[in-house]
Order: sequence, then C-alpha cells, then structure tokens
Amino acid sequence: MVRDLKNKESKKHGGLGRGIEALFEDEPQAEETEEEIFDINLSEIRPNPYQPRKSFDDKTLKELADSIKENGVFQPIIVRKSVNGYEIIAGERRYRASKLAKKTTIPAIVRDFSESQMMEVAVLENLQREDLTPLEEAQAYEMLQKNLGLTQEEVSKRMGKSRPYIANYLRLLTLPNKTKHLLQHGELSMGQARTLLGLKNKDRIDEVAKQVVKEGMPVRKVEALVASLNSQKPQKKVIQKSAFIKASEHQLANKLGSSVNISESKKGNGHLSIGFSSVDELNRILEILGVDLDE
Repeated sequence: MVRDLKNKESKKHGGLGRGIEALFEDEPQAEETEEEIFDINLSEIRPNPYQPRKSFDDKTLKELADSIKENGVFQPIIVRKSVNGYEIIAGERRYRASKLAKKTTIPAIVRDFSESQMMEVAVLENLQREDLTPLEEAQAYEMLQKNLGLTQEEVSKRMGKSRPYIANYLRLLTLPNKTKHLLQHGELSMGQARTLLGLKNKDRIDEVAKQVVKEGMPVRKVEALVASLNSQKPQKKVIQKSAFIKASEHQLANKLGSSVNISESKKGNGHLSIGFSSVDELNRILEILGVDLDE
C-alpha cells in the first residue's frame, strides 16, 4: 500500500564516494525527485546479507522499540526488491526494533541497488554511526576486499580512510580466536590488541591478552610488556628422559663409579657422556671398559 507521505531526495550520484550521507540528504538540490514511502510487511523483509554488525545492544534496541510503540517509525528504512520480498539496505535497527514492538509493517523506500552497492552502504552506514566493534570493522573491510576483488588501496579510497588505517584493522583478523573474543566483547581495546600483534611468539598472544584484561593494563604498559617478552631469549625445550634411559644411566654410573649422562633426540639417536676428574680416573674407566690403548 502506498502512503501519502512523500520524501524529497537528491538525484542519484555516480558511486558512493561521498559516503552514506548521499542516501539521506535533507537539503534540496537544483533538481529533485520524489520517492514514495511504502508500508511494507515486516514478514517480507530480510536483513542485509552483508551487514557487518553481528551484535545489537539489547538495551538500546528495547528503548527504540518502546519509542516506536509510542510514536511509530519517523525515518523510513531503505530496501531493495529481491526474489522473495525485500532486503534491507539501511535501517536494520529500526527493522529489529519494529519487530520487537510487535509491529506488522514499517515505512520503507524501495531502491534499485547492486550487490556491490549493498556491501558498501552496509559498511558506510555503520561506520558513520560508530556502530561497529573493531573486529566487525576489520571483517567488513575484508568482505569488501574478497567479494569485490579490491586492494587495500581501493578499499581505503572507497571508505574515505587512509591505507594504513585499513591495514591496521585487517591485521586484527590474524589474532587468535580467544583474543578476538575479548576484542569483540569490549574487554580488550583496539590499541591493546594492536600492541599484542607485536609479540614475536604468536603462541603467547592469548595468554598475554588474558593477563592484560585481568590487570587492566593501559596501552603503554602493554607495549612495555611486549617489549620485555620480545627481548627474552627463547628457552630450549627439555626432552624428558624415559625410564629406560634413566635406568641405563644409573647402572653405568654404578659400574664405572663416575657420573654418566645419556641424551636422546626425538629421532631415537643420542649421546653418551662419562665424567672424570683426572687422567688417573680416565685410565680407571678405560680399564673397566676393557679399552687397551697400547694395542
């Protein structure tokens, strides 16, 4: 059903270079077009498949739902027609809150968007409203790279960010899963996570991240900790001796009356060393072993 309400928006611009504001301009331009706002059944609408935000704050969503119950939805969401119903281009919070408010319809503007435009708008909308966690933002840039075949430089231009900015976020995706979980849930900050990436021993990142969270370390303290850990010499792993090796050492030491050490490698080979404190003691050991140097 077509509503009487009309919404004036500027003519379409080529590309999305100016950001999400191009979709929601309030100032009239020289040439204007009118877009009709429709009441669309919520059951016909699906979220944007490229939505980078994975979690929505329950408290603020409930507050928005209460407002919608009382006053309705003031700003229409933007959707595109799909094979079955509609897909959200922008406005997923309003869509979710309307469902929470037990509404059956929502005001919407229908636009013709391509897959690539859907991705870019989803990222831009959330970035400009600061709705993404650092990890979600990183995943959004990765999605643009993979799905659109873009380089970091191209992503930076489309998003209006510097290339180092994009690169720093993408590096977060190399963190181990436990540390990613801490970052996603706000227990670890972007600065702390980036500093942890500087650890030479990547196997220790989860362990150190847990310590950082537990002690509430500021970034500078994390930097000092990482620097300290990186300066430490790696400890050699000590191979535990088998019962057979230990028994052999004991028997030889008793027989020779001297210290005996047997080292064994993972391959099965190794070394046997017998200690002595003087030439006379060496001669005594050789005699026990039946070694005659005069032959």
